[in-house]
Amino acid sequence: MPPSIARWPRLAALERWLLPAECIICQGSAGSDDPLICDLCRRRWRQISAPWCDRCGQPKVDDLPGRLCAAWPGALSRARSGVWLDDGARQGVHALKYSGWWRVTAQLARAMTGLEPLAEGIILVPVPLAPKRLARRGYNQAERLASALGALTGHPVADAALARRRETPTQTALTPEERRVNVSGAFAGSGVAGRCAVLVDDVLTTGATLGACAEALVAAGAVKVEAVTFARARAVGEFN
Repeated sequence: MPPSIARWPRLAALERWLLPAECIICQGSAGSDDPLICDLCRRRWRQISAPWCDRCGQPKVDDLPGRLCAAWPGALSRARSGVWLDDGARQGVHALKYSGWWRVTAQLARAMTGLEPLAEGIILVPVPLAPKRLARRGYNQAERLASALGALTGHPVADAALARRRETPTQTALTPEERRVNVSGAFAGSGVAGRCAVLVDDVLTTGATLGACAEALVAAGAVKVEAVTFARARAVGEFN
């Protein structure tokens, strides 16, 4: 168990003493069990429902030009996400990535526990963060999310299975093709020979990073690679 997780009760107690028990999204009462996000805000997260593409989980909308997975490498077998990246879910992700509230992963992970790739016998592999961003943030949000998901599901977390070979610019302002080029060959896998791996990340946008990670794991001997994320960004044409 990572030291940060082992110290969780002490950190939570210190935060409760220093800060009011408010929901970090709506600033209302978060309740007595220290959830950080209140029940009302969690209920506002919109789950992604079928029908969807069997591979990428993108809902089937008649006027969409194609599926996300059309550009994915064969190494990435399937991906699923818990909720849409609407305002409330976006605020939860923002709190995790930019405001230091890593304990919010306990709530985010609960929205992921029923996702199809989380089958028996898999290992959870967090997407590694670029070293400069890791130093600036102080933790890898995907690793914290994988740890929370592992605690809920019992699946082991292989946080050393992927490493960054090089720094990559942020993907935020890049086109889908630029994203694929940006992360191509950026990862190296190890210790996964003969295993079924499930990548864990906070948000799925185009799947470029997940695809590059999957290629690295398959090159290291993984027999199957799937992915789960807390949230999914909307493609053009997805309004509901």
